[in-house]
Amino acid sequence: MKDIGKILKYLVPYWREGLMNIFFNLLSAVFALFSVGIAIPFLGILFQNESAVTTVGEFEVSLDYLLQYFGYYITQMRDARGPIQTMIFLSLLIISMSFFKNLFHFLAMYYLAPIRNGVVRDIRTQIYDKVMVLPLAYFSETRKGDVIARMTGDVQEIETSIISSLEMLFRDPIQVVIYLATLFYMSTSLTLFVLVLLPIAGFVIGRLGRTLKQTSMKGQKKMGVLLSMIEETLGGLRIIKAFNAEKKMRDRFRNTNELYTKIMVRMQRRRALASPVSEFLGTAVMIIIMIYGASLVLADASSLNPEEFIGYLMVFYFIIAPSKSFSTAMYNIQKGLASVDRVQEVMEATNSITDKPGARRINDFQDSIEYKDVFFSYDHFEVLKDINLVIEKGKSIALVGQSGSGKSTMADLLPRFYDVQRGDIVLDGRSLREYKIKDVRALMGNVNQDPILFNDTFFNNIAFGVEGATEEDVISAARVANAHEFISASRHGYFTRIGDRGSKLSGGQRQRVSIARAVLKNPPIMILDEATSSLDTESERLVQDALFRLMKNRTSLVIAHRLSTIQFADEICVMHEGRIVERGKHGDLLALDGYYRKLHDMQFFT
Repeated sequence: MKDIGKILKYLVPYWREGLMNIFFNLLSAVFALFSVGIAIPFLGILFQNESAVTTVGEFEVSLDYLLQYFGYYITQMRDARGPIQTMIFLSLLIISMSFFKNLFHFLAMYYLAPIRNGVVRDIRTQIYDKVMVLPLAYFSETRKGDVIARMTGDVQEIETSIISSLEMLFRDPIQVVIYLATLFYMSTSLTLFVLVLLPIAGFVIGRLGRTLKQTSMKGQKKMGVLLSMIEETLGGLRIIKAFNAEKKMRDRFRNTNELYTKIMVRMQRRRALASPVSEFLGTAVMIIIMIYGASLVLADASSLNPEEFIGYLMVFYFIIAPSKSFSTAMYNIQKGLASVDRVQEVMEATNSITDKPGARRINDFQDSIEYKDVFFSYDHFEVLKDINLVIEKGKSIALVGQSGSGKSTMADLLPRFYDVQRGDIVLDGRSLREYKIKDVRALMGNVNQDPILFNDTFFNNIAFGVEGATEEDVISAARVANAHEFISASRHGYFTRIGDRGSKLSGGQRQRVSIARAVLKNPPIMILDEATSSLDTESERLVQDALFRLMKNRTSLVIAHRLSTIQFADEICVMHEGRIVERGKHGDLLALDGYYRKLHDMQFFT
């Protein structure tokens, strides 16, 4: 019940539609009973067993009075017009009741449609919103394919397995209660016998569905692995082909796909049991009731006459259909609850990087940035150790060192992509944690070693995150980044789409578009992580000149492997195994004849 509550909470905004659905389902069930009630005197006339009702008592609001008046009216019609015309009249009434029954069923479905689709929309939106606020550390520990599987396959499973069952959850319990109440009214003793049989059938159906959720969970996890493989394959096709690894990747995918198929076959076979088992049990219960009830009627041990007993069986038959669909719905729900759990894992994931209560606003950078005794680890592997660094406003600080020394991690801590575990980072005299995250990031521009672009136009990629940017602003930024010429030469100019992650561009072109994006944002603090690494010699010189102009009178944190790009930095910090081991200007560091000198000589030799 707790698991179902995870989905039912999404129904709260649609309570009006839910009430209308319940109301029309109630009317549909009532008119179905009316059609049975009218069929009983029809059978009585047919069997020539209909008792005459010659008087009607005083008016009162009760079912007994309504039935008595209806019987009196039918008696009058039979005596006045004969049995054939009376049965024709009853037949027309049954047709009318059927029309209203189905009309109200349609209206119930009419109000259910926005509930079904709205709930799925809300789940998709909430999980996407959650993904947007989760820290980068979450995605370092989780397969991207698995996250995609939860956002697509699991949400779709919730729609097909649970949301599609809402009709049965809203309608069937109402119908079962109404029909059972009617059965009690018609014959209490016979209905008590029915209530002994129904729980037995329900127990058997419940036993069959218990393992369905576990099997479905295994299937959804395996689908996450499959999507991860597909995502890795599409991203690494160049390497796969270069190393002739097609067979290895095919075998790996086929093995996982085969396991997923076996799980789904086992799950769907169990799911397929729902309908035949419930139908068989319903038929068996129906036959038992027919034998038991007929024996009572024939022995005059029941208050029902033959036509009323047939009516009783018709009402009981109405219970079988919703009971069967309800059991099918429970199977579907058990299968879908596995996807609910997987979606909830994302929804309930902890976001450790949030604004503290009463966080301050900051609109401009005034003084300095300071790393104070900073330590940071990935999964207990210490990446930064006792980092102390002051970056004054307007200064350019460069970080150099071997791969894995912690340079990029230092840059990622500044916009709070991650939070330090020990120590602190201070901006204008206050900890970064005291400011609103959005304001801190608005002060910074990023250009990464691997340019991240979107499957959109040049214009929208350069203007990304800048509200109200004009075409002149975008062109100006592109000129600074030496990107205007190749953008203008493209088919639709600045409104040409660049493909998935900029796949239609060369590496140098992607990097220059990324630089243009940072230029347009025009922030007071620049973070350049190997910003010129993808450029050819000519473009590197032009873009480097542009970056020098961009960094002038700005605070810059520059990560570089090419020492030629940071020779004019105000301070160069040499990192080794997570520590700053040397610092100073280019000439001073060369004179020390230490780590920096070794890096310089290796590059010069190369």
